[in-house]
Amino acid sequence: MTEPGWVAHAIWWQLYPLGFVGAFPADRPPSADEHRLRRIVEWLDHAVQLGASGIALGPIFASRTHGYDTTDHFHIDPRLGDEEDFDHLVAEAHRRGLRILLDGVFNHVGTDFAQYRDAVAGGPEHPASSWFRRGRASRFATFEGHDELIALNHDEPAVVDYTVAVLRHWLDRGADGWRLDAAYAMPNRFWAQVLPAVRRQFPDAWFVGEVIHGDYTSIVQASTFDSVTQYELWKAIWSSLNDRNFHELDWSLTRHNNFLGTFVPMTFVGNHDVTRIASQLHDTRHVEHALVVLLTTGGTPSIYAGDEAALGGIKEQRRGGDDEIRPEFTAIPDDSDAMRLHQYLIGLRRRHPWLHTATTSPMRLTNTHYVYRTGHGTDTLVVALSVDDAALRLSLPELGLAGGRVLAGSGAPAQNDIVDLEIAPHGWVILEPHW
Repeated sequence: MTEPGWVAHAIWWQLYPLGFVGAFPADRPPSADEHRLRRIVEWLDHAVQLGASGIALGPIFASRTHGYDTTDHFHIDPRLGDEEDFDHLVAEAHRRGLRILLDGVFNHVGTDFAQYRDAVAGGPEHPASSWFRRGRASRFATFEGHDELIALNHDEPAVVDYTVAVLRHWLDRGADGWRLDAAYAMPNRFWAQVLPAVRRQFPDAWFVGEVIHGDYTSIVQASTFDSVTQYELWKAIWSSLNDRNFHELDWSLTRHNNFLGTFVPMTFVGNHDVTRIASQLHDTRHVEHALVVLLTTGGTPSIYAGDEAALGGIKEQRRGGDDEIRPEFTAIPDDSDAMRLHQYLIGLRRRHPWLHTATTSPMRLTNTHYVYRTGHGTDTLVVALSVDDAALRLSLPELGLAGGRVLAGSGAPAQNDIVDLEIAPHGWVILEPHW
């Protein structure tokens, strides 16, 4: 593993800045003198209260629309403000002990990117043309068919040097790490050139690649990422709960165990690209189960802003289809049941920091019941989940336990030295076992 030591205690609160501060979509785009990036500072105490240790920002660099069509990686999007606003945000976050993770888009750029404009104006012989991949009919390639997203040529040394310079620039300005967007579409050899060059100057920085499918372990090893986004586990969590099929979750956690032998994935049940977990699940009682799995298994967890208040939102495959999951934030309740559960489970994770690299093993597994051990070395917790309409009765000795103590559960008060346990229909319990 290459991750810096501080990541073992990291829990991210992730937000999409352009939507969060009402800058996109907007009938009248705000100007830099509105300094909307500073509105995020007003939420830093909420992140601390939640229990987060860092803020994972979506794109904040100059772009035309949603932020993933970057036009200048060295300047803050004027709809958010300017570089001084970024400095203020970093200073206030660090003052509270919160780290900052930036979102970097280096697979493609927007059509106002300076080198692209030069390439179009100068023709194929212009030096800037080498920055971009060729597509059909002598046109430049695009990202997943989006004409406004022009694909960079990652074999071009100038693109390597540019990316190194951008990463260094913002790390030098106070960022603590980078999420690398659309890493699944980029050659690993590109990052194997970029990241070692950046780490030589910033050895304490953390780099997580956005990867959806594939051989995560091989990708991490070839690219030199510290981590990748764990979409396999995300899908297994909500799908197994909806289908009442815990075998899917167990299979995914088995694969997850293998990943943890090489790297620690970035785990989540929601982010800016997917339907919110409160809307994804057919039975809202199971939102608690999803959070329990997230915070009792190995990984570097990320909480998508608003999920702690059980906000809903559905992603749709159409223009504007992300708007519902990326709303403007004015206020969310700090005293809701969802918030209190997030706080408790994050606190539980902080009291058991070994959960960062914990692996799991099934103790009881049916379609509707899942009892698993999560542990690292001699440190162990037992988690019991039920999506059954009937109560689940557990005899701890039959699970190989002498007894246990209930730490938390749906409607379950803490109990000492129990040997038998009943879990309510669609309930869950976390135990500290006695062997």
